[in-house]
Amino acid sequence: MLQAVSTDKAPKAVGPYSQAIIANGFVFVSGQIAIDPATGNLLTGSTAEQTRQVLKNVAAVLESLGAGLDHVVKTTVFLKDMNDYAAMNETYAEFFTASKPARAAVEVARLPRDVKVEIEAIAVLPK
Repeated sequence: MLQAVSTDKAPKAVGPYSQAIIANGFVFVSGQIAIDPATGNLLTGSTAEQTRQVLKNVAAVLESLGAGLDHVVKTTVFLKDMNDYAAMNETYAEFFTASKPARAAVEVARLPRDVKVEIEAIAVLPK
């Protein structure tokens, strides 16, 4: 049984997808970009600033389910420019301190709304 997740603490889905899906005790968080959920405005700052907002959005989706970033087992980071990897990585490390999930990071030709970074996550629900 699949369950769609929706919270007003994270940006609304802007297409035919869910903020996240729960399946068999796992949470699959859709790719998040640097949108402030309170205003709906896109943050167009540095890669570090965008990464910070993106991970706040991922955390908000998980927190709506009683989970947190410490429950994340895998992330995928999509970067507009791999030269921004160090800036993203430094900010990313602020959010994943004790538990460091498996991760892939790739450069892509273009991201939604021309952001610099998008991150999706897979987490395990707490029992």
